[in-house]
Amino acid sequence: MNNAFFFDSVEAAPLPPEEVRLTSLSAEPYPEGGRVRVSLEMTPFQKRPWLELVMVDSHGEEVTTADIIEPLNYKIELTMHIRRAEPAGQYKLIARLYYPEQADNDLKETSFEVRAENDSR
Repeated sequence: MNNAFFFDSVEAAPLPPEEVRLTSLSAEPYPEGGRVRVSLEMTPFQKRPWLELVMVDSHGEEVTTADIIEPLNYKIELTMHIRRAEPAGQYKLIARLYYPEQADNDLKETSFEVRAENDSR
């Protein structure tokens, strides 16, 4: 199945699974601290990949996850919720791009801080 119709002609040609990579990942906490806006981009793809997003705290404990199965577009934005009563602290978001029938393609991570609601820094 060719998904080339999703891409502009000025953008890079869609790549086969073994060449698909994550190109950017960002995590921005919303002001109230319990939610995080996640943006990620991949190289254009011929076959839709799978994505696994895992957020961990400063102790390496998982606080939330998301699985995205065969996304339609190579640019994705979503909101993840931190499952904590007091979400303030340091976090790391890890994104894994893969195809179930082959070894992992790519891994990318980013760190961010959620400040306490009354922290004006």
